[in-house]
Amino acid sequence: MHYDIALRIRYDFAGTAERARTLLRLTVPDLPGAQAVLSQRLTITPPPEERLEGRDFFGNATLLAVWHRPVSALDLVLSLRLRREAGGLPPDPGVPLPDLATRLAALRDLGPDSPLHHQPPSPRIPPSAAIAAFARSAAAGAPTTRQAILRASRALHRAMTFDSDATRVDTPPEVAFAQRRGVCQDYAQILIGGLRALGIPAGYVSGFLRTEPPPGQKRLEGVDAMHAWVRAWDGAGWIEVDPTNDRLAGVDYITVARGRDYGDAAPVLGALRSAGGQGTRQAVDVVALD
Repeated sequence: MHYDIALRIRYDFAGTAERARTLLRLTVPDLPGAQAVLSQRLTITPPPEERLEGRDFFGNATLLAVWHRPVSALDLVLSLRLRREAGGLPPDPGVPLPDLATRLAALRDLGPDSPLHHQPPSPRIPPSAAIAAFARSAAAGAPTTRQAILRASRALHRAMTFDSDATRVDTPPEVAFAQRRGVCQDYAQILIGGLRALGIPAGYVSGFLRTEPPPGQKRLEGVDAMHAWVRAWDGAGWIEVDPTNDRLAGVDYITVARGRDYGDAAPVLGALRSAGGQGTRQAVDVVALD
């Protein structure tokens, strides 16, 4: 499947920022066997005085942008053409959940993709007794680790209500879970916390999701948004699940960044010297070409 993707993020500052410093994770990576970038361009307005490109520990492409002059607004525009491979879910390796700890103990790989980095709590996903109890109940009786992952994801989808006004970007997972309301970031981080409580390594994925209009209606531009889902280790490899939509992440999902939680994969992190608040708007178009 081929896609054209356009992303625009705009910030308007109530008071002119004397200086600004922003770390961006918006550049889409090539992932062998999953997605191949054919072309992409990231435009920043106004242009920063300093640009430093690099990669973080998890292999995400980063861009550090710095402005030393006053800035009253900031526009980030990404244009991308990409090929997404259909792939497919490999057969369930059949690893019982009680055997998972033994498999993890035998691992010696500490590279960026190692499940060992995604097993303990992380800065934005601390331990939660309530989330752990929910995950244990949801996965009870699952014959394999993969089935435990899928059961926990489906149970969370059924327990939560999507509500874009219920949480903020810094709302702790336990708070979102207590009110049973939130957005995709909350669903993902709650599920990650629950899986880790079961001993299952789990991480955060940010990216794009193609959305379909209701039957008979024309697709609207600008209604898509950046999305978040979960990758979990089933004892033999990683699988990706989307608890927000109760489905596996397949050909409609385009990965931008991965990490332990939102903090590792946040598309925009920054600091500025200013007075007053700021407003932000985001629009994403994911257009299938095939």
